[in-house]
Amino acid sequence: MIISIIRAALLYTCIILAIRIMGKRQISELQTSELVVTLLISDIAAIPMQDAAQPLVSGIVPIAVLVIAEIAVSALMVKHSGFRKAVCGSPIILINNGKVDQKQMRRLRITIEDLFEQLRQKDIFSLQDVAYAIMETNGKISVIKKPEKDMVSAEMLQLHVPDKGMEAVIISDGEISDFSLKLCEKDTQWVYQILKQEHYEIQDVFIMTANRSGEYKIIKKAKGSAV
Repeated sequence: MIISIIRAALLYTCIILAIRIMGKRQISELQTSELVVTLLISDIAAIPMQDAAQPLVSGIVPIAVLVIAEIAVSALMVKHSGFRKAVCGSPIILINNGKVDQKQMRRLRITIEDLFEQLRQKDIFSLQDVAYAIMETNGKISVIKKPEKDMVSAEMLQLHVPDKGMEAVIISDGEISDFSLKLCEKDTQWVYQILKQEHYEIQDVFIMTANRSGEYKIIKKAKGSAV
């Protein structure tokens, strides 16, 4: 039993290292070659974990080979656009100047429901608002709205909008994040001052967010009431 646990831990460590070497990506952002390598690594690692008679090397060596192969393929894709196109394909226009390209949708086997779902995820609820929609090589759809349907920006109105910085979660379930404090250029003294001002104890805070300008929001534990 102990040997099996050690073997599993070693293989798990190897997989984590392999994924880190290949680079961080979300599953939905994986290119074709990356997805293939990820699936192969999971299958190869399962063999020595399931069969104690198999040496660990039989799992580690193929994983290392796959990682090297993926790095080589990625380097080739960066240097040669033709190779990248052959491996990952090319972006495809689904909506061109407001018109849906039904031929391309049938070719990609995308239904209207699929298209509208991705549009809704981008806060677009009418096909009439879309000028162009492009299916990227990672399976996501990029959208360009019609100029008359786009929101008016501060730049259009020639207004100066101060940069408030990114909103960071500085307290999560009663614990302060030093990393998030650095992001919003605050310190623990400022946090406790705000909590005292709002009559909260840190252990009562579910979420507290803040930005560089000092704007903050607090959600109390359990009750879920925002302040």
